[in-house]
Amino acid sequence: MIRFLTLAVTLVFLAGDAGAAVTAFPASFHSRTIPTNGTELFVRVGGKGPAVVLLHGFGDTGDMWAPIAAKLAVTHTVIVPDLRGMGSSGHPETGYTKKNEAADIAGIMDALHIKDAALVTHDIGNMVGYALAAGYPGRITKWVVIDAPLPGVGTWAAQLTNPKTWHFNFYGPDEERLVAGRERIYLDRFWNELSADPKKIDEATRVHYAAIYARPHAMHDAFEQFKAFPQDGIDNRALLAKGKLTIPVLALGGEKSYGRGMEAELKSVATNVKGGVIPASGHWVMEENPDATTRMVVDFVK
Repeated sequence: MIRFLTLAVTLVFLAGDAGAAVTAFPASFHSRTIPTNGTELFVRVGGKGPAVVLLHGFGDTGDMWAPIAAKLAVTHTVIVPDLRGMGSSGHPETGYTKKNEAADIAGIMDALHIKDAALVTHDIGNMVGYALAAGYPGRITKWVVIDAPLPGVGTWAAQLTNPKTWHFNFYGPDEERLVAGRERIYLDRFWNELSADPKKIDEATRVHYAAIYARPHAMHDAFEQFKAFPQDGIDNRALLAKGKLTIPVLALGGEKSYGRGMEAELKSVATNVKGGVIPASGHWVMEENPDATTRMVVDFVK
């Protein structure tokens, strides 16, 4: 693992003039691999005080959260895992429903003796976050949810007919052969088409994440996240049938992506929702406008 992290950092610096947009976590943070729910998650921990958990999505890892983690660590204990099958976490063959991944995160909280926490999520992290907040009442105190829908509820049916979400059904052995060795080409599609300005996702960032997703099993397991969406929808509808979330929720959308639609999306599953728009950004909010995203998240969590 250390050799891989060193390689990833080296690749960032080799990007040269593009600059190193992937920010390092503060030196005060430590990282370790924690057994949980039949796998192991790579987790970064820093700071002191009330806990906050940050969950990434597809195309990123927990690395995306470094600017927010640095700010929150002044007043909070900050916990940043890589999700199952992603980044430097374990790559089990099964378990990619978001209900099961929520159990992964609950296990991490238990291992760190965290009774409850605020939650900040993006993309697939949103889906794990809802399963965590709804499935483990009392463990999540507030939730910042950023720029992605939830399977099976809200506007999900419309998402399935959106040409931009063709990747929801792109998985399987043939698809894996098409992407193998072309991970950068595949990821460029997301960064280019789902951003407000593709130049905001610079070469250093692209090299960094493409190297991570080119690791053995990494893209297969990323596809498993999408493959689980139908079951995630069934699980989410069952959770919603028990009642909406009552915790405070901040629903943020990128100005050129979900925008204000995130507020309506989250009102389908929660009663105490405040909305916000991250300006000059598409889906990749921490790469496109990290300053505004950090400010809005930190203000709400604090």
